[in-house]
Amino acid sequence: MANSVEMSQLGKTSLYETEYNPSILFPIPRKEKQEELGLDPNNLPYVGCDVWYAYEISWLNARGKPLAMVARFELPCDSPCLIESKSFKLYLNSFNQSRFDSVAAARETMIKDLSAAAGAPVKVELMTVAEMEAFGFSKAPGLCVDELDIAIDTYMYQPDFLRKGEGCVEEAIHSNLLKSNCPVTGQPDWGTIVVEYKGEAIDHESFLRYICSFREHQEFHEQCAERVFTDIQQRFRMEELTVYAQYVRRGGLDINPWRSTHHGETNRLRLVRQ
Repeated sequence: MANSVEMSQLGKTSLYETEYNPSILFPIPRKEKQEELGLDPNNLPYVGCDVWYAYEISWLNARGKPLAMVARFELPCDSPCLIESKSFKLYLNSFNQSRFDSVAAARETMIKDLSAAAGAPVKVELMTVAEMEAFGFSKAPGLCVDELDIAIDTYMYQPDFLRKGEGCVEEAIHSNLLKSNCPVTGQPDWGTIVVEYKGEAIDHESFLRYICSFREHQEFHEQCAERVFTDIQQRFRMEELTVYAQYVRRGGLDINPWRSTHHGETNRLRLVRQ
């Protein structure tokens, strides 16, 4: 039987397990949502990954001393499953009172468990707090459309707001006004959406109205990014298109889905709200 969000720990009182327990992880198949968007799961029009940062990472070393680390995970976008975020958090918490002989041993354990849940190889990078401080923050690339002085009166998803501008351009635009809601609890998810493209111009006012129309939309982070990518690709002739969302941290995790028509360096941005 396929997993459903109703079967997960999302939105329910959960016991805090402090001993290592990989069975907590709850995978959710991507196929249903991909097919809803008119995509062929076996022939996706994009490459990319879901980049997660986890800030509440700790376990005991061989002598019982706690470690504090930050983790970066990359789940391939063509993996059969995404991983529900609350189960991800509870899984990471289960390391807290568990002993590992080395950082490498903890990392290999995470790679094994997360890859099994996603159904594809997951990359794991563990950093000390000092290493994460050196990582720093970046600015969102391109033009921010948020200062456009326009009226907004629609807060339910409306893809037909998107309109073409004049000619063809190569540009990056972003908005910090992305807000969507968890499809189970209704809790808000806040983020910055970035679109980098080369092709028919996207009218900036229409893009802002479109992003604001996600305000009452219910969908997981990864699915929102895929929806934006698909809506743009279906309405514009694009030579190149990259869409990614930098979501604000919730429960010690931030999720940053990245989708692109071309292979390139994976998004490593962290924005100040994260």
